[in-house]
Amino acid sequence: MTKIISKAGSYNQKVVKCFKNPKNYGQIKNPDGVGEVGNPVCGDVMKLYIKVAKNKKGEEIVKDIKFETFGCVAAIATSSILTQIAKGKTLKEALKIDNKKIIKSLGGLPPIKVHCSVLAANALKKAIGDYYSRNDSKKNE
Repeated sequence: MTKIISKAGSYNQKVVKCFKNPKNYGQIKNPDGVGEVGNPVCGDVMKLYIKVAKNKKGEEIVKDIKFETFGCVAAIATSSILTQIAKGKTLKEALKIDNKKIIKSLGGLPPIKVHCSVLAANALKKAIGDYYSRNDSKKNE
């Protein structure tokens, strides 16, 4: 497998695989929640879309999740792996996904690229927060 070496250091095979063949890339029409985050220093921008449904227990789950990321290898890889981790989880479980879980799922990141995992986790939290704020406003109508 190709090893990508950048100024940040080398990326492992799983990171390279997630970068070259990202899962769940794209938009969701009429999403239930959208989270957008960016880092002005490095230029990475992530947009995450979620669709929420209820499971058999009546709990709200991440039924579908997609992303659009403009950024480096690590930004795209962390976005892709995040969608794979979060899909099917309850919203409560999804809110517990942090950057450490993302890094572990990728098998590591160069230290200078850890911020990409933080952005991905924050994008998910914002998307879920957006879902909650949309639904709170519907309840008040």
